Formats: sequence, structure tokens, C-alpha cells
Amino acid sequence: MIAYPAKFTPEEGAFTVTFPDIPEAITCGYSPVEAMAYAEDALATALSIYMDRKQDLPKASATRGRHIRMVRLPALQEAKLSLYQAMREAGVRKADLARRLGWQKSQVDRLLNLRHASRLDQIEQAFGVLRKRLVIAVEDAA
Repeated sequence: MIAYPAKFTPEEGAFTVTFPDIPEAITCGYSPVEAMAYAEDALATALSIYMDRKQDLPKASATRGRHIRMVRLPALQEAKLSLYQAMREAGVRKADLARRLGWQKSQVDRLLNLRHASRLDQIEQAFGVLRKRLVIAVEDAA
């Protein structure tokens, strides 16, 4: 599971959210629920920037300290980030993946776009050409 620790700092009726491992991701909300929703969005946005810049995704540190909560992304975004990581590890570029799949590069761009509602079968197909398999697990909610 891709999850990052975030510090939820209470400040005058609001919560400022920062990520120790991703300094680019900063947001706030007026309630813990709102702050968490904005934190998920800020995290996805920051990780999209890493992908656009063709950088490795930051490693998540241990969750320690006061006001620290884990921020997790939706399953589809997690699958896309895992595909991106698998491509980096295999040294496969978007154009290479498109060629292997017999797709246009724009289709691979959408597949890796965290804001695009891609189909899960397409993500599975992309993992397949990387000799990987997508595995889904169900856990109790925290």
C-alpha cells in the first residue's frame, strides 16, 4: 500500500498538513475530515509532479510524532503509481510501454495520469508486458 505520513498541525480553527517526505505537498482544512481530503489531493498532485519530472517517488518514512497520520490514496491511483514505479525499475519509458502494448503514447499518458479514470484491465495489461501482476487486497478500515 502506498501511504505517506503527514503532520496535521492544529492552528486557530484549522489544520495545516505537511508531509515530511514530500515537502512540496502542503495544504490545510477547517476540520480533520476536510484536512484529510485536501491532504489526499495534495499528495496526489505532488506525486504527479514527480512522475512528470521522471523522478523516483519518495520513500515513506516511519510514522512517529505528535499529530502524525497516514495519508493513503485511492486504489486506482495506487495502481497507477505502482505501474510507474515498475516502469522505472525496468527502465521502460512511456513510449516503450506504448510500443509493447500496441497503443498510442497518449493512451499510456492517460493510464499514468492520476486524475484520469482508467480501466483496471488496462492497468493489468500494462503490468503484464512488464512481467508483473497487479494484486488487490482488502483490509479492515482503520
